[in-house]
Amino acid sequence: MHRHQDFTTPWSYLHPRDEILQLMERVYRYRMTTTSGGNLSLREASGDLWITPARLDKGALSRNDIVCVRADGRIEGIRQPSSELPIHQEIRRRRPELGGIVHAHPTALVAFSLAGQVPNTRLFHQAWRVCGEVGFAPYRLPGSAALGAIVAGVFAQGYHCAIMENHGVVTAGETLQEAFRRFETLEFTAKTLIKARLLGGEVRFLTGAQLELEQHRPSALEEFTRATPTSQEAEARRRLAEFVRRAYRQRLFISTQGSYSARVDARSFLITPYQVDRGAVDLEDLVLVEDGRAEAGKQPSRAARIHQAIYRAHPEVGAIVNAYPVNATAFSVTGADLDSRTIPESYVVVRHVGRAPFGLQFEDGRDLAGMLTPERPALILENDGVLVTGADVLEAFDRLEVLESTAEAIINCRAVGKLKPLSEEIATELDRAFFGC
Repeated sequence: MHRHQDFTTPWSYLHPRDEILQLMERVYRYRMTTTSGGNLSLREASGDLWITPARLDKGALSRNDIVCVRADGRIEGIRQPSSELPIHQEIRRRRPELGGIVHAHPTALVAFSLAGQVPNTRLFHQAWRVCGEVGFAPYRLPGSAALGAIVAGVFAQGYHCAIMENHGVVTAGETLQEAFRRFETLEFTAKTLIKARLLGGEVRFLTGAQLELEQHRPSALEEFTRATPTSQEAEARRRLAEFVRRAYRQRLFISTQGSYSARVDARSFLITPYQVDRGAVDLEDLVLVEDGRAEAGKQPSRAARIHQAIYRAHPEVGAIVNAYPVNATAFSVTGADLDSRTIPESYVVVRHVGRAPFGLQFEDGRDLAGMLTPERPALILENDGVLVTGADVLEAFDRLEVLESTAEAIINCRAVGKLKPLSEEIATELDRAFFGC
């Protein structure tokens, strides 16, 4: 299996106890495991292994609950290690470079485990790059040495992710953060596949040639030595960082996917950085792009050229989001139409939604910019989520949230009855009332 580039992270100086606690908090908060399920471990260079405890509430762990299994086998701590310790130990015996392991029972991946299937990560270029191909481990008794051996056997073949039959999932990485990103990305992929299948029709996967397109993006932006930030930029940084973190909390982003930018002035904008955890982005992480150059020492999101092209073509646009909310993204991997004429709020906020063919997001952005208009401020990007614009950071975020709610309502409607969109007469009435046209 191919190797994947790791993200830079702000975790370098955390004690293993705190690193495990922070990531388990995310796993539990976003309902990717239950109170009693799931376990995380981290192995230090010394061979000492830190792991979550057995039979303890995952929503109320403290740092003292984390157990250390020393390299010589001694167990230190006030708790006993997870009953799935054999999985963690056996994977590392076969793959010593895997320092971080996540095992949990997120609902979408559990659904695949019940059906004896694995998610096809060719659904998105990012999922393929982060997770690679996914392996499958047949059922064995939980907590047994047999389960540890059969799961480790999958990783010994070179996989970084394994679905466990009628059980859950295990992901691993050189760091615990890398293992978590694979876990979160794979669950997102599984959720999107399930939603897409509920929409009906054929789900579209990327070919080898399409997966390689990402490698042919335009080269990185030139750098410039920036001046002291103005008060206008400082305020834009504060606002943008706040909404990036909110987008993560609202599950409009995941740690590996999503970019957000805000115009500072006619010549410059701020954008999220490349390969930095979206759930931990702060003021200083954001990258200033001015006259097509990025501030020295930072690497902007690879969507920066697209955002730059949109700002140049549309002076009225003050913020842009590339996002991967599950329901709207399901429309991006199928041919289903995302019609905003569901309730008045959806039509008024979202307006009309365009669709861009796969591959345009890897070009210079001018074609995508040309597809946007005031009446069509959002685009479905085939097999790559959505692109949403707004007059400012708040409007772009609101439009993204409403777009995702609209997509979810349409998918849910399929379980209730046939969708009856607002009539042309009602749409015309709304146009006159809210837009004067």
